[in-house]
Order: sequence, then structure tokens, then C-alpha cells
Amino acid sequence: MSQKQMKEAFISNLNGTSVLEVTQGLCFPAFCILCRGLLIIFLQHLCSFPHTWATQFFIDFAILIVPLVTTLTILSSFVLLEHLIVIMCGAGLFYQIYRGRTCYARVPAQKILEKFLQVGLEAECNPAIAGYRVANSVFAAIAILAVDFPLFPRRLAKTELYGTGAMDFGVGGFVFGTAMVSPEVRRNYMEKSSFHLLKSLYSVWPLVFLGIGRLIIIKSIGYQEHLTEYGVHWNFFFTLIVVKLVTTMLLVIFPVNKSWIVAISITVLYQLTLDCTPLKKLILYGTDGSGTRVGLLNANREGIISTLGYVAIHMAGVQTGLCVLKNRTHIKDWIKVACCLLLVSFSLFISLYVVQVNIEAVSRRMANLAFCMWIVASSLILLSCLLLTDIVLSFAKFLVRGAVVPCSWKLTQLPVKNKKHFEFLVPKGEEKDPHLCLITALNKNQLMFFLLSNVTTGLINLMVDTLHSSTLWALCVLHVYMFTNCLIIYVLYIQGKTIKFW
Repeated sequence: MSQKQMKEAFISNLNGTSVLEVTQGLCFPAFCILCRGLLIIFLQHLCSFPHTWATQFFIDFAILIVPLVTTLTILSSFVLLEHLIVIMCGAGLFYQIYRGRTCYARVPAQKILEKFLQVGLEAECNPAIAGYRVANSVFAAIAILAVDFPLFPRRLAKTELYGTGAMDFGVGGFVFGTAMVSPEVRRNYMEKSSFHLLKSLYSVWPLVFLGIGRLIIIKSIGYQEHLTEYGVHWNFFFTLIVVKLVTTMLLVIFPVNKSWIVAISITVLYQLTLDCTPLKKLILYGTDGSGTRVGLLNANREGIISTLGYVAIHMAGVQTGLCVLKNRTHIKDWIKVACCLLLVSFSLFISLYVVQVNIEAVSRRMANLAFCMWIVASSLILLSCLLLTDIVLSFAKFLVRGAVVPCSWKLTQLPVKNKKHFEFLVPKGEEKDPHLCLITALNKNQLMFFLLSNVTTGLINLMVDTLHSSTLWALCVLHVYMFTNCLIIYVLYIQGKTIKFW
């Protein structure tokens, strides 16, 4: 067996893990982001720690990236313990901040909380959505390389037919995250539908170039492939192209605020088609029933047909983006949004259980009804966790005069009697602060980070015998790989260079 065949066998025929384990891992970044914010407040204002781009980068890398690497590798069986450790660290930091608070030092806790609930929140970029997009990107970047090493648990890799692995969330989560900040959500498009369609058509040309470029490179160097993921020629970029074009047309025809109806309609009709027609058999076994790859459709049947599921996920993401990006200032409104998202996610998880028992299990290969429900439910629970932890972080900022945490809410005083307090709720220093932040850097260059991760993953696989690497060596490679990719994106961000493809 050749090295290529061994690597392909190493990532094939896997069955995944439980929905609960994947959900626990997905929510972990929210607590890391909270700890990172609390540590910044503690260091800035209670320890007079110097705030430079280098210190900020190392803090972000140590708290946001390193724990996620260990979560997906050596500590994958101890996710709950990791949650407990991070929560305890966060609680300790919060206690120190509360004890050394510079605002309301002699006011009882209940009165402080009452005053906090009268505060408004503002941000140029919604920190919860930014956190979601970055968490998904970082997880994907770690997993695409780690999966080739023995230290990566096989249960977290992509499943063959049915099941939920951590890596199965990647593309669906990316599509959902992109949809939340799409032009349709931000109302950043022309009124004329024909012009908007032409603009969308033009905007996908870089993806066409990337998709074809990836195909040529993979085939020319004989790089290992998981054939049942997309097919022979299809890849992630081609899926993004189809999703972008189809959803643009749908959002021209249907009102944007009815995206959830379109999403449900597509998933239900698609599942009915899978169950009542030979479509499922076509996806699994080809037109001749023996797994043929002859012809364009047979060669790429998984990638082509599964785009229907990703279109539905995108539409659900658009609806979520409309909800989360709606203009709000009162902190109570944001608490209601977080609770609402949490409630919807729990409802979807219950519905997912019913669907898996009575209709069909989750299948990334087909992107069926259960898969779409799982992606949306997981995305909403991560988003709600990020919103709630951002609110806790805002409370910590409220306790310390002039506290500045990059990529977090700015506190504003709603129109009330006390104008004096308004002056230090929104300090001038915060407006001028350059917001050195790995989260913002990765959020602004998400696709560039993904491309860079893919290229470096390919280079490492060509240079390193990943199948026979020790645990220590694999961890070193993974940390150097993530450090290099994050540093490049961070430096681009500091220099004001944001690479956008549309």
C-alpha cells in the first residue's frame, strides 16, 4: 500500500461521535474568549501590564488557540474537565476584578447589577458573530492538519456516511457564519435585483479560480483525498459558488425576513426527495448502483447534490444574522436575544433526536434534514454562549474605569439623569485604541486564513511522515503551524491589509 493510500485509509470509514461531545467542544471557545477578556482587564488596570501588539498577540494565542489545539488532540477525552478549569480561572479573575473595582466601590452587588442593566451596548462589529466565525475557522484550521496525525481521535474526524464528527461541522458552520454577515443581511446591496444578481455573479470569480487551482494542484501532486466527501473533482470552493449564486436568486425572489421559511421548505422537500425517489441511491451508489465514477454527475455526486442542504443552512444563517444584527442598545434586549437563541437551539436538538430516531441519522455526505438541523442547532448554541459570555465580560468592564477589551461591546449610558458617569463608560481612550486583537484579525481575513491553513497543511504533509509521528512531535508541529498562520494574519491586520475576495 502506497503512502497516499495509507493516508486515505487513515481518514476513511469513520463513524463519528455523539452530538453531545461535539457540542461541548464547540462551546469551549466562548469560555476561552471570556477568560481572555477578563485577563486583559486584570492586567491592564490592576497590574499596570504594558499593552503592545506583541503582548496582545501572545495573550490571544495562549488563551484562544493553544487550548483548542489540546481540545482536539490530547485532551479530547477531558472536555468537561477543560470547561471546569477555564470556568474556575474565569471565576478567579472575575473575583479579583470585582474586589479591585474602581467604579461603585462601596455600592452593594445588587445595586451594581441594577445599574448595569440600565447600560447600553454598542460595537462596530458584533463580537458574538466575530467570535463564532473565528472559533469555526480556528477549529477547522487545527483539524485539517491534526487529522493526519495519530494523536487526533478518529471519532472527531469526518464520518463516512452517517454520524457526527467535529470535522463534519466545519463546512456547514462556515456557510452559516458567512450567511450571518452576507450583503443581504447588512442591506449592503442595490435595489435593482438584476444588478444585484450580476454583482453576485462577478463576486464569485475568485472562488472559481481557487476551486480550479486547488483541483489542478491536488491532482498534479497526487495528494491524498477523501473521495466520498465531495467526489472526484468537486471541492469546498465549488460548493460555496453554488450556494452563493442560488441563495442570491432566492433572496431576490423571497423577502429576506422570510429566509427561515425558505430554509425549512428546502430541507423538508430535499429529505422527502431522498426518501421517496432514487436520489439517495444515486448519491451513495451512482447511476448504475455499483458506485461508478464515470461521468461528471457520478464523479461528483456527493458535492453537487449536497449543495441543497448547504443552501438551506445559508438561508437559516441569513435569518439568524437579521436577528442578531438588528439595532439594539439596551443590555436587557441582548440578554433576551441570547436566551431566545438558546431556546431555539434546544428545540432544534430535541427535534433532531426525533428526526434521527424516526427518519434518518445525520449525514454530511448527503447534507440531509438531520445534518442541516444539527448544524443550525450547534451554531445557535455556540452563538448564544458567545453572547452570554460577552455580557458577563461587559459587566466586568463596567466595574473598572476605562477598561478596554478589543473585540467586545462598548458600554454606553442610555439617556438618563446621570451624565457624569457617561464620560467614563465610554472613555476617549477606547475610541482611539487600535484594537490590537487576533479575533478581529482572523475575522477580517477569514478566507485568507483558511487558504493559508490549507497551503501550509499541504506543505507539512509533503515534508512530514504524519502517520508515524509521535504525540510530542505532532503537538510541536501543530503549535508552530497555528502560530505561523495566526502571526501572518495578525501582521497583515496591523498593517491595515484586509484581503477580501468579494
